[in-house]
Amino acid sequence: MNTPPSPPGVERADGSAVRIGALVPLTRPGWVEAGRHLLAGLELAARDVNDAGGIAGRPLELAVRDTAADPQRAVAAVDELARLGVAAVAGEYHSVVARAAAARADALGLPFLCSSAVLDALTEQPTPWVARLAPAQSHGWRIYADFLLGAGHRRIAVAAEPSVYWASGTRILRDHLSPRGGTVLELDMRALTPAAVCDELVSHRATALLLLVGHPEPAVPIVRSVRRDRRLAEIMIGAPAGQPEFAGWATSLGDDGAAIPFLRYLPERLGPLGARVETALRERLAGAPSFVAFEGYDTVAVLAEVLRSHGADRARTAESWPRVSVEGARGQIRFSRAPGIGVWQWAWPPVQVVDRDPAEPDRFRVLHTG
Repeated sequence: MNTPPSPPGVERADGSAVRIGALVPLTRPGWVEAGRHLLAGLELAARDVNDAGGIAGRPLELAVRDTAADPQRAVAAVDELARLGVAAVAGEYHSVVARAAAARADALGLPFLCSSAVLDALTEQPTPWVARLAPAQSHGWRIYADFLLGAGHRRIAVAAEPSVYWASGTRILRDHLSPRGGTVLELDMRALTPAAVCDELVSHRATALLLLVGHPEPAVPIVRSVRRDRRLAEIMIGAPAGQPEFAGWATSLGDDGAAIPFLRYLPERLGPLGARVETALRERLAGAPSFVAFEGYDTVAVLAEVLRSHGADRARTAESWPRVSVEGARGQIRFSRAPGIGVWQWAWPPVQVVDRDPAEPDRFRVLHTG
């Protein structure tokens, strides 16, 4: 549907579609599987909104743009979507990409509801234009650190690649673990092979190895190497960023991919709406939906309610964040100003530490909640 764009901040009354821009990683080097789940959730919610009458009788339409994990591409997409007259921008999975998109949306005065990126510093300065559904990294990763401590791990190694996101995660872990008797050893994956990682783990007597790296490379070869090293039979492998959530992880690693705890943002039990959404997502994805798919659904559910209540004017949308109260698939969603976070934040979505059951790798075990 190619409708002429409305000027920014001006509502149309002719029954044409209300458009939301959707930023999604759909091609590599983006995490394509995560992008596919995010888009499934966004699209399912848009369908539900339209089945319920749309936005004051006007259909809701998604203008989807592939970011491919490229910050510059995301900025260009935000510029294009702003020119098209979208009421708001939504989505994105990768934190560094979402940060670039948030900065551009802030500069343009375009509301942006971020679905999945967790980096605390999503914007350099506080902004009224940006809100976020995913928990801040400092919140979720502290819960993960508490899980490590509760499981008796004090000597923790992180296999890390260079990135703002991974560096931030390492810092959060160290700051939380050190006062509680834990140590964090950084292993630079630019310099080490998977076999060398095993040697370092033995040398430093680490009891846990956290994968702060991309999937499938180098995460898969690291896991395989550690699993096959008899010296490391008792070591726990963890992946706080959630790599094992997706079916591609199990396909790549089989039984080796089980018993690797990770963070996911789902309640222990879904309510009636969440259960219905889960069923519909499972059908759309031809498999179990990840928490990212639920984030996508909740993103459009929130924006639709804002647009119904306050119209498609961009300034009114930005002003409405502190008044949002929406039943999402994972609970009641409200936004507030969290300390140290420059965007309007759902504080907080449900947080779990889970892993794949070694006896049944397609089943998830809840190990810890926060």
